[in-house]
Amino acid sequence: MTTAAATVPGGVTSATGTAPSTASGVTFTSATDAGTLAGNFQTFLTLLTTQLKNQNPLDPLDTNQFTAQLVQFASVEQQMKTNTQLGSLLTIEQSAQSTAAMAYLGSTATVDGSSTKLASGAASWTFNADKPASATISIADSSGNVAYQGSYTLQAGQQNFQWDGKGTNGQQWPDGTYKMTITATDASGNPVNVSTTVSGTVDAVDLTTNPPGLTIGGNSYTADKIKSVVRPGFTGS
Repeated sequence: MTTAAATVPGGVTSATGTAPSTASGVTFTSATDAGTLAGNFQTFLTLLTTQLKNQNPLDPLDTNQFTAQLVQFASVEQQMKTNTQLGSLLTIEQSAQSTAAMAYLGSTATVDGSSTKLASGAASWTFNADKPASATISIADSSGNVAYQGSYTLQAGQQNFQWDGKGTNGQQWPDGTYKMTITATDASGNPVNVSTTVSGTVDAVDLTTNPPGLTIGGNSYTADKIKSVVRPGFTGS
Protein backbone atom coordinates (compact mmCIF):
# COMPACT_ATOMS: atom_id res chain seq x y z
CA MET A 1 0.00 0.00 0.00
CA THR A 2 1.63 3.25 -1.06
CA THR A 3 1.48 6.44 0.93
CA ALA A 4 1.78 8.70 -2.13
CA ALA A 5 -1.15 11.08 -2.31
CA ALA A 6 -2.41 14.09 -4.23
CA THR A 7 -3.72 17.01 -2.20
CA VAL A 8 -5.07 20.46 -3.00
CA PRO A 9 -3.15 23.17 -1.10
CA GLY A 10 -4.85 25.99 0.72
CA GLY A 11 -2.88 28.66 -1.15
CA VAL A 12 -0.25 29.35 -3.76
CA THR A 13 2.18 30.43 -2.22
CA SER A 14 29.05 44.16 -29.81
CA ALA A 15 29.82 46.58 -31.99
CA THR A 16 33.61 46.16 -32.28
CA GLY A 17 35.91 43.81 -34.13
CA THR A 18 36.75 43.08 -37.73
CA ALA A 19 33.58 41.37 -38.87
CA PRO A 20 29.84 41.72 -38.29
CA SER A 21 28.50 39.88 -35.23
CA THR A 22 24.99 38.58 -34.71
CA ALA A 23 23.04 38.37 -31.46
CA SER A 24 19.33 37.73 -30.94
CA GLY A 25 18.68 38.12 -34.66
CA VAL A 26 20.22 41.62 -34.82
CA THR A 27 23.31 42.17 -37.01
CA PHE A 28 25.72 44.76 -35.61
CA THR A 29 28.05 46.56 -38.00
CA SER A 30 31.72 46.29 -37.13
CA ALA A 31 34.23 49.12 -36.72
CA THR A 32 35.79 48.08 -40.04
CA ASP A 33 32.48 48.66 -41.83
CA ALA A 34 32.18 52.07 -40.17
CA GLY A 35 35.65 53.00 -41.42
CA THR A 36 34.80 51.81 -44.92
CA LEU A 37 31.64 53.92 -44.97
CA ALA A 38 33.56 56.98 -43.77
CA GLY A 39 36.21 56.44 -46.46
CA ASN A 40 33.61 56.03 -49.19
CA PHE A 41 31.75 59.10 -47.99
CA GLN A 42 34.95 61.18 -48.06
CA THR A 43 35.73 59.92 -51.57
CA PHE A 44 32.19 60.79 -52.64
CA LEU A 45 32.56 64.35 -51.29
CA THR A 46 35.91 64.77 -53.05
CA LEU A 47 34.45 63.66 -56.39
CA LEU A 48 31.37 65.81 -55.88
CA THR A 49 33.46 68.89 -55.09
CA THR A 50 35.63 68.26 -58.14
CA GLN A 51 32.55 67.90 -60.35
CA LEU A 52 31.02 71.09 -58.99
CA LYS A 53 34.27 73.01 -59.59
CA ASN A 54 34.58 71.75 -63.16
CA GLN A 55 30.96 71.65 -64.28
CA ASN A 56 29.85 73.31 -67.46
CA PRO A 57 27.96 76.45 -66.50
CA LEU A 58 25.76 75.93 -69.57
CA ASP A 59 25.01 72.34 -68.57
CA PRO A 60 25.13 72.17 -64.75
CA LEU A 61 25.01 68.89 -62.82
CA ASP A 62 21.65 67.38 -61.85
CA THR A 63 21.48 68.19 -58.12
CA ASN A 64 18.84 65.52 -57.57
CA GLN A 65 21.38 62.75 -58.14
CA PHE A 66 24.02 63.79 -55.63
CA THR A 67 21.33 64.88 -53.15
CA ALA A 68 19.90 61.36 -53.28
CA GLN A 69 23.39 59.92 -52.70
CA LEU A 70 23.92 62.20 -49.70
CA VAL A 71 20.64 60.96 -48.25
CA GLN A 72 21.71 57.34 -48.76
CA PHE A 73 25.00 57.90 -46.95
CA ALA A 74 23.18 59.61 -44.08
CA SER A 75 20.65 56.75 -43.84
CA VAL A 76 23.35 54.07 -43.72
CA GLU A 77 25.30 56.01 -41.09
CA GLN A 78 22.17 56.40 -38.96
CA GLN A 79 21.41 52.67 -39.24
CA MET A 80 24.94 51.83 -38.13
CA LYS A 81 24.58 54.10 -35.09
CA THR A 82 21.22 52.46 -34.29
CA ASN A 83 22.76 48.98 -34.50
CA THR A 84 25.58 50.08 -32.19
CA GLN A 85 23.05 51.29 -29.64
CA LEU A 86 21.12 48.00 -29.93
CA GLY A 87 24.34 46.14 -29.23
CA SER A 88 24.89 48.22 -26.10
CA LEU A 89 21.32 47.64 -24.92
CA LEU A 90 21.70 43.88 -25.46
CA THR A 91 24.90 43.84 -23.41
CA ILE A 92 23.18 45.75 -20.61
CA GLU A 93 20.22 43.35 -20.68
CA GLN A 94 22.45 40.28 -20.50
CA SER A 95 24.35 41.81 -17.60
CA ALA A 96 21.06 42.51 -15.80
CA GLN A 97 19.93 38.90 -16.35
CA SER A 98 23.19 37.61 -14.87
CA THR A 99 22.89 39.88 -11.85
CA ALA A 100 19.29 38.79 -11.26
CA ALA A 101 20.20 35.11 -11.62
CA MET A 102 22.97 35.39 -9.01
CA ALA A 103 20.36 36.63 -6.52
CA TYR A 104 18.57 33.26 -6.81
CA LEU A 105 21.43 31.36 -5.13
CA GLY A 106 20.24 29.73 -1.93
CA SER A 107 16.60 30.63 -2.58
CA THR A 108 13.78 28.15 -3.07
CA ALA A 109 12.58 28.37 -6.66
CA THR A 110 9.58 26.82 -8.38
CA VAL A 111 10.18 26.08 -12.06
CA ASP A 112 8.36 24.50 -14.97
CA GLY A 113 9.50 20.89 -15.10
CA SER A 114 8.65 17.29 -14.38
CA SER A 115 11.90 16.00 -12.82
CA THR A 116 12.89 16.41 -9.18
CA LYS A 117 15.06 14.80 -6.54
CA LEU A 118 13.97 12.05 -4.17
CA ALA A 119 15.97 12.82 -1.03
CA SER A 120 15.65 10.96 2.29
CA GLY A 121 12.53 9.24 0.98
CA ALA A 122 10.67 12.42 0.02
CA ALA A 123 9.89 14.07 -3.31
CA SER A 124 7.20 16.53 -4.34
CA TRP A 125 5.70 17.98 -7.48
CA THR A 126 3.10 20.65 -8.14
CA PHE A 127 0.79 20.38 -11.13
CA ASN A 128 -2.04 22.39 -12.60
CA ALA A 129 -5.01 20.81 -14.39
CA ASP A 130 -7.17 22.79 -16.81
CA LYS A 131 -10.32 21.10 -15.50
CA PRO A 132 -11.45 18.11 -13.40
CA ALA A 133 -10.06 14.88 -14.80
CA SER A 134 -9.21 11.25 -14.21
CA ALA A 135 -5.45 10.78 -14.37
CA THR A 136 -2.73 8.18 -14.34
CA ILE A 137 0.42 9.38 -12.61
CA SER A 138 3.68 7.60 -13.33
CA ILE A 139 7.05 8.22 -11.70
CA ALA A 140 10.21 6.88 -13.34
CA ASP A 141 13.88 6.99 -12.41
CA SER A 142 16.64 8.55 -14.54
CA SER A 143 16.95 5.30 -16.55
CA GLY A 144 13.25 5.29 -17.42
CA ASN A 145 12.28 2.49 -15.06
CA VAL A 146 8.76 3.05 -13.70
CA ALA A 147 8.94 3.19 -9.93
CA TYR A 148 5.38 4.13 -9.12
CA GLN A 149 2.07 4.33 -10.98
CA GLY A 150 -1.40 5.13 -9.70
CA SER A 151 -4.82 6.45 -10.69
CA TYR A 152 -6.14 9.71 -9.26
CA THR A 153 -9.03 12.12 -9.59
CA LEU A 154 -7.74 15.62 -10.26
CA GLN A 155 -9.50 18.87 -9.50
CA ALA A 156 -9.17 21.96 -11.67
CA GLY A 157 -6.32 24.22 -10.62
CA GLN A 158 -3.09 23.78 -8.71
CA GLN A 159 -2.45 20.66 -6.65
CA ASN A 160 0.50 19.09 -4.84
CA PHE A 161 1.79 15.54 -5.07
CA GLN A 162 4.09 14.07 -2.42
CA TRP A 163 5.87 10.77 -2.92
CA ASP A 164 7.66 8.84 -0.17
CA GLY A 165 9.83 6.88 -2.59
CA LYS A 166 7.87 3.64 -2.30
CA GLY A 167 7.09 1.86 -5.56
CA THR A 168 3.77 0.42 -6.64
CA ASN A 169 4.78 -2.86 -4.99
CA GLY A 170 5.78 -1.16 -1.75
CA GLN A 171 9.51 -1.38 -2.44
CA GLN A 172 11.59 1.62 -1.32
CA TRP A 173 13.43 3.23 -4.23
CA PRO A 174 16.86 4.85 -3.75
CA ASP A 175 17.37 8.60 -3.66
CA GLY A 176 17.95 10.18 -7.06
CA THR A 177 16.25 12.06 -9.87
CA TYR A 178 12.72 10.99 -10.79
CA LYS A 179 10.37 12.21 -13.49
CA MET A 180 6.61 12.49 -13.22
CA THR A 181 4.31 11.86 -16.19
CA ILE A 182 0.58 12.62 -16.00
CA THR A 183 -1.98 11.40 -18.52
CA ALA A 184 -5.43 12.88 -17.88
CA THR A 185 -8.86 12.78 -19.52
CA ASP A 186 -12.17 14.47 -18.72
CA ALA A 187 -15.57 12.79 -18.26
CA SER A 188 -15.99 12.60 -22.05
CA GLY A 189 -12.63 10.94 -22.55
CA ASN A 190 -10.99 14.05 -24.01
CA PRO A 191 -7.36 14.77 -23.07
CA VAL A 192 -6.82 17.34 -20.31
CA ASN A 193 -3.69 19.45 -20.20
CA VAL A 194 -1.72 19.12 -16.96
CA SER A 195 1.41 21.22 -16.45
CA THR A 196 3.96 20.25 -13.78
CA THR A 197 6.37 22.31 -11.70
CA VAL A 198 9.04 21.42 -9.17
CA SER A 199 10.54 23.31 -6.27
CA GLY A 200 13.99 23.22 -4.72
CA THR A 201 17.00 25.20 -3.56
CA VAL A 202 19.03 26.96 -6.24
CA ASP A 203 22.49 25.45 -5.72
CA ALA A 204 24.33 26.93 -8.72
CA VAL A 205 23.96 29.49 -11.50
CA ASP A 206 25.47 29.11 -14.99
CA LEU A 207 26.13 32.55 -16.48
CA THR A 208 27.55 31.18 -19.75
CA THR A 209 24.08 30.50 -21.15
CA ASN A 210 21.40 32.95 -22.27
CA PRO A 211 19.18 33.06 -20.32
CA PRO A 212 21.31 31.97 -17.33
CA GLY A 213 20.93 28.38 -16.14
CA LEU A 214 19.97 27.33 -12.62
CA THR A 215 20.79 24.05 -10.88
CA ILE A 216 17.88 22.95 -8.66
CA GLY A 217 17.97 19.59 -6.97
CA GLY A 218 20.72 18.42 -9.30
CA ASN A 219 18.72 19.33 -12.43
CA SER A 220 19.38 22.26 -14.76
CA TYR A 221 16.73 24.82 -15.73
CA THR A 222 16.90 28.12 -17.55
CA ALA A 223 15.95 31.24 -15.60
CA ASP A 224 12.93 31.85 -17.86
CA LYS A 225 11.33 28.67 -16.42
CA ILE A 226 11.04 30.18 -12.95
CA LYS A 227 7.48 30.54 -11.69
CA SER A 228 8.25 31.86 -8.18
CA VAL A 229 11.15 32.41 -5.78
CA VAL A 230 11.17 32.41 -1.97
CA ARG A 231 14.16 33.92 -0.19
CA PRO A 232 15.95 31.92 2.52
CA GLY A 233 14.35 32.18 5.94
CA PHE A 234 11.00 33.44 4.64
CA THR A 235 8.11 31.82 6.54
CA GLY A 236 5.18 33.69 5.03
CA SER A 237 2.82 36.24 6.55
